[in-house]
Amino acid sequence: MPTIDFSTLSLQDALDLAILVEEEAKERYEEFAENLKLHHTPEAARFFVTMAGNEAKHGADLLMRRQAIFGDAPTRVSRGMLWDIEAPDYDQSRMFMSIRQAMDVALASEVKAHDYFDAALAYVRDADVRTLFEELRAEEVEHQELVKAVMAKLPPGDDGVEVFDGDEPVGQ
Repeated sequence: MPTIDFSTLSLQDALDLAILVEEEAKERYEEFAENLKLHHTPEAARFFVTMAGNEAKHGADLLMRRQAIFGDAPTRVSRGMLWDIEAPDYDQSRMFMSIRQAMDVALASEVKAHDYFDAALAYVRDADVRTLFEELRAEEVEHQELVKAVMAKLPPGDDGVEVFDGDEPVGQ
């Protein structure tokens, strides 16, 4: 797998990387949702569908920003350059997963993304890339807080399947 040299990353490349990170996470949440629907675990599946929607929205926002600055310039980064930056680990999905377990997976993914951008900042030289990565890192903290807020609505020791409102995406 090709690696990313953060010291030479341009703003265009950084935006493309961030878009790919969001796409990867969206697709993983969609996979988890489909698996859980098959295993008759609708509450957790609904939560993962919501998380996929959040990732899609964040990716679309980044794409609009990228296009406003760089138009249709071809990308120089690829999915092969990243793996599981924000996407939940494949082994995190379980048959008959509870809503609380699904939220734990999402929270861990947001922490993982924060840590990625935080660690990358040590190598970034370009001021615009640094600013973008600082923004992305801060957004991951916001996302963590949003997931925690939804989790706080769950009764202690209960999966709280009636608490999650799938029509109100986390982070919106």
